[in-house]
Amino acid sequence: MATKMELNPTEVWDGNMAATHAMRQAQIDVVSAYPITPSTPIVQNYASFLADGYIDGEFIMVESEHAAMSGCVGAAAAGGRVATATSSQGFALMVEVLYQAAGMRLPIVLNVVNRALASPLNVNGDHSDMYLGRDAGWVNVCTYNPQEAYDFNLMAFKIAEDLSVRLPVMVHQDGFICSHTAQTVRPLSDDEAYNFIGDYKAKNPMLDFQKPATYGSQTEEDWHFEHKARQHHDCMQSFAVIERVFNEFAALTQRQYNIVERYDMDDAEVVVVALGTTVESARVAAKEARKNGIKAGVVSLRVLRPFPYELIGKALKDCKAIAFLDRSSPAGAMGMLFNECVAAIYQAEESKKPIVLNYIYGLGGRDIKQSDLLNIYDTLHKDAQAQKRTHHTQQFIGLRGPQIGFF
Repeated sequence: MATKMELNPTEVWDGNMAATHAMRQAQIDVVSAYPITPSTPIVQNYASFLADGYIDGEFIMVESEHAAMSGCVGAAAAGGRVATATSSQGFALMVEVLYQAAGMRLPIVLNVVNRALASPLNVNGDHSDMYLGRDAGWVNVCTYNPQEAYDFNLMAFKIAEDLSVRLPVMVHQDGFICSHTAQTVRPLSDDEAYNFIGDYKAKNPMLDFQKPATYGSQTEEDWHFEHKARQHHDCMQSFAVIERVFNEFAALTQRQYNIVERYDMDDAEVVVVALGTTVESARVAAKEARKNGIKAGVVSLRVLRPFPYELIGKALKDCKAIAFLDRSSPAGAMGMLFNECVAAIYQAEESKKPIVLNYIYGLGGRDIKQSDLLNIYDTLHKDAQAQKRTHHTQQFIGLRGPQIGFF
C-alpha cells in the first residue's frame, strides 16, 4: 500500500513537478519512460516518489522513447493505468507507436513538454512536437501554467478512461516557460484527487484469460476504413465527456475550464488566437491595448484534438480582424492554427469574414515581447478600420535581419 503524501493548501511547483504529483495521485500501475529535456524531471520525480514508497506501481526505464511508448502500450493492453512523458526528438521517435496506441484504443496519458525539433538542435520550447503529433488519433489538451499542468493531468485520466472515449490523451505544456517555472499551485489531497479520477476500469485486458482479446491485428482493405471511422467518430464525440469532466472538476475545485477560452470578447473587434503560455501574455497585452481605445480580446484552445470547429467559429464570427499565432515552423504552408481556425470561421453561420493574419513566433524558445503583441493589436486595429489587409498574410515576429519569412 502506497504512503499518502501530506500537501500544503498552496505549493510552489514548476510545471514538471505539478504534472508528477498528478500522476502520483492517480496511482498509475506502470510508467515506462526514457528521459529527454525538458520533460526529464516528470519521470525522474516519479521514480523518486516510487522509491520513497508513495506509489504502488512499476517504473520501467527503457532504451529509447520508442520503447517507452511500446512499454506503455503493452501495459495498457494488459489492463493497467499507464502514463509517461517526453519532448521533441523523443516525441518524434514515439510517433510510430502513438498511432498504435490510439488505434488500439488504449487510455494512456502522455505529458508532452513542448520543445523545438532539430535540425538545428535546440532544447528550448516551441510547439513543433505538438503540431507533429496532432493527427495521431490522441485527444490533445493544452495548458498555460503549472496549475493547469496539474489540473489537466488529473482530468486526462478521467477523459481517457471513460468507456465512451477510450482514447489516449496528450497533456501539453510549454518547455521551460512552464515546465521549469515555479508558481503557486493549489493541489487536491491525495484522496480527493484519486476519488475524482476513480478506480481504473479495464476493457478487454489481455491478462483476462477467460475472455481472450487481440490487439494490433491486421485488417487491410476489408475493415481498416471502418476501424478508423469509428476511432474518428468517438474522438469527435468526446467533447461531451471533456465538458462534463471540466464541469465536475470545477465543482470540486472552483477552477472552471472551457474547451475554447474567451478573454474580453464581449465587444472585441480585434483578437489574438494563441496556445500555451503565450495566452497569458496576450491577455496582458489586450488589457493594455484597451487603454489605447482598441477593443482587443484573446481566444485560446484547451482542446486541440478533437478540434472544436463550431466553438471556434462562434467565438470569432463577429470579429473584424484576427491574428493567429503559430509557434511552429510552417515549412512551406500557413500555420496550423491559422488554417484550422480560418476554416472554422468561414463555416460559421453569419460570419463577417474577418481580416485574418498569421504570425509565426517564438521558434526555438525566442521570447515574444509585450511590444510585439501590442504591435499586432495595433496592426489589427488599423486593418479593421481600413477594412482591408495592409500587410502580408503571414509574417514572422522577432526575426533577426531582414524580414524573409512572409507570404
